[in-house]
Amino acid sequence: MPTAKEDLWKTLENLTGEQFKKFKWLLQDDGNAIPVSRLEKADRTDTVDLMVQKYGEAKAVRRSLQVLEKIGRNDLVQRLSNTRPAQRGEFENGLAAVPSQCESERQKSRLKEMKSETRLKIKERKMKICEIQRSAELSRKSAERQIAESQQTFKVLIRSVEESLSHLTKAVEEKQQTFQTQAEQLIRKLEEEISGLTKSEEDLDRLLLTDTNLQFPQDVKTSDLTEFSVHQPSYGETVMASVDKLKEMLDGEMKRFLSKAKLIRMQQFAVDVTLDPDTAHPNLVLSPDGKQVHCGGVKQNLPDNPERFDTAANVLGRQSFSSGRVYFEVEVRGKTAWDVGVVYGSIGRKGSISSSSASGLWAVGLRSGDTIKAAGLNLDVKTPLNKVGVFVDYKVGSIIFYNVESAEQIHRCSDCSFTEKLYPFFSPGVYHGGLNAKPLVISQTTGTQTVRPMRKNCFCSSSHTSSIFTSPSAFLYSIWKSRPL
Repeated sequence: MPTAKEDLWKTLENLTGEQFKKFKWLLQDDGNAIPVSRLEKADRTDTVDLMVQKYGEAKAVRRSLQVLEKIGRNDLVQRLSNTRPAQRGEFENGLAAVPSQCESERQKSRLKEMKSETRLKIKERKMKICEIQRSAELSRKSAERQIAESQQTFKVLIRSVEESLSHLTKAVEEKQQTFQTQAEQLIRKLEEEISGLTKSEEDLDRLLLTDTNLQFPQDVKTSDLTEFSVHQPSYGETVMASVDKLKEMLDGEMKRFLSKAKLIRMQQFAVDVTLDPDTAHPNLVLSPDGKQVHCGGVKQNLPDNPERFDTAANVLGRQSFSSGRVYFEVEVRGKTAWDVGVVYGSIGRKGSISSSSASGLWAVGLRSGDTIKAAGLNLDVKTPLNKVGVFVDYKVGSIIFYNVESAEQIHRCSDCSFTEKLYPFFSPGVYHGGLNAKPLVISQTTGTQTVRPMRKNCFCSSSHTSSIFTSPSAFLYSIWKSRPL
C-alpha cells in the first residue's frame, strides 16, 4: 500500500505549473506555515517532504485536501480522499478547516488591509470624479464663451454682407432713377414737339380747303431724333465692384476669424506658470503669488546662488517642459522694454547672454518702446502688442509667439533641436527712471499639458497664419445665403 508521502506526491504531479504555484502560496496561509524562503524554490517532492516534516503525514494530507479545494481541483480532493479515508472523514467534518487563533488573526489583518485598499480606491475614484467634473465645467464655460464669440463674429460678418447688399441696392436704384428721369425728360420734349406738329397738321388741312390766298404756315421746329437715342444703363460693373469690395472685406474678416480659432486651439495646452525667485536678478521684484515681476531699480540683498542671474534682469519659471505641447500668456501692457520666451535650463546665469537659439534662448522683446525684435530682427507687428502668447511643441521642435488680442502670429521658430528641458523666460527690462516700472504679468491659466524632445538644427523666421480655406469669402457668403429669411 502506498505511503501518505507517495499519495501526496502523485496528487501534486497532477497539478499544472500555475496550480502548483497557487498550492504553495496557499500553504503559507496558515498560522503554523512553512517558511516562504523554503517553499519558494521547492519542487513537488520537496514540497511533500516539507509538509510532512512540518505537519506530520496525517495533517499534511488534511492540509493538502483543504488547499486543493481552494484551487478548484475537486477531482484530486476526491482521489486523495479515497486513498486516505481516515483523513477524508476529518476533512469532511471540518476538522481540517478550523483555523487556529493565529490564522484567524492573520485573516482579519488581511481583511483590514483589503478594507483600507478599498477605501483608497473609493477615495481615488471620488477624486477622479471631481477632476472630470471640473474638466466638464471648464469645457462647458469654454464652449459657451466660444459660441458667444463665434456668434458675435458671424453677426458682424453677416451684417457686413447685408450692408454691402444694401449699398449695392441703393447704387443700382440711384442709377435706375437717373435713367428714368432722363427718359421722362426726353419723352416730355417729344410730346411737346408732337403737339406742335399736330397743330401744324390741322392748319394744313384748313388750307387745303381754301382755293384763294394760300399762305403756307411756318415750319414747326423739331429736334433731330438721333439725339433721342436711349442707352440702357449697365449694372454689371456696379455689382462687380460691390462684390469685389465685399470679397476683400470677407477675406480679411475670415483670416482674422481663423487666426483667432487657431489661437484658441493653442490655448487648450495652457499651463500654470509661476516665477522661480531663486533665479531672479537681485533688482527684480516678484509678487507673492509668483505671477508678476518688475524691476525695482534697487538691488536687493539676496544669496548669490548658482541659479540666479547676476547681470541681466531675468527670471525663469518654476515649471520645465521636456515633451508634448505647452502654452502660456504674459501681459506686457504699458512697458517700454521686455523679453518673453523659453530657455534651456543650462543657460548661463552669470554675465550677459544673447537672445539666440545658439545660446539656448528663444524670445521676442520690445526695445525703445515701439520696436518688437526677435533674434536681432525687427518684427512687423500690425496691431498694438499688449499680451504675448507663447506656444511650444517640443516634439515637432517649434515655438510660436502670438499677439493674443489680435490673434496675430508675430514670430515663429521652427525645426528646432531641443535637447534638454525648457523653462519659461521673462525679463521685465530695466527700471529706466520709472518709465518701465510696470510689471510683466503671467495670465492665470487652467489645464496642464507636457511635451516631448526631437529634431536637429534651428532657424527662426516671422510668419503669419495661412487660411485653411481657399476661398473664405465664398465660404461665408454661402453661410449668409443659406440663413433663414
